[in-house]
This record gives sequence, C-alpha cells and structure tokens, in this order.
Amino acid sequence: MAVQPRGKVTIETEECKGCGLCVESCPPKCLELTTELNVYGAHPVRYTGTGCTGCGICFYCCPEPGAITVYRIKAKAKALAPAQGGELAAAL
Repeated sequence: MAVQPRGKVTIETEECKGCGLCVESCPPKCLELTTELNVYGAHPVRYTGTGCTGCGICFYCCPEPGAITVYRIKAKAKALAPAQGGELAAAL
C-alpha cells in the first residue's frame, strides 16, 4: 500500500545557493540538486514530486530565507461511524 503524500515543497531556484543542507536533512529524501545552474552559478535544489511528509526540516535548515516553502496537505476528514444498531449515538 502506497503512502499518500502529506506535504509539498516549492523552491525558488534563483534564491537557492546550492549548499545541499536541505537535501542531506530531508528524511524521505525527496529533494535533489539539479544539473542546471542558477544566477549564482550554483546547482539549485528541486523537489522530486513525491514523498514529502510536510515535516519542514528542509525549511528550517535552509540558510537562505525565502528559498524553500513547505505546504502541509490537510488530511481528509473521516466519516462518523454509526453506533451499534445502525443509529447514530445520541448526545446525553
């Protein structure tokens, strides 16, 4: 059974200095350095598109403010299960 992603990362490639701290600290290893160069002449980071847990570790370890934004995906609400007998439980 595949785990549903719980987050998404966006990276401003022109702000990224290519230090790789976020790549090394990402628990699910969903970030990688690109082969292209940005305006700083560095290889910026990119999100692979899958596996983000939304933990935010990449955001906190990044030395460049505004380079990484982490979005947490809300879990879908579970439906209420009916009580025994098929009726919803009555409030006291």
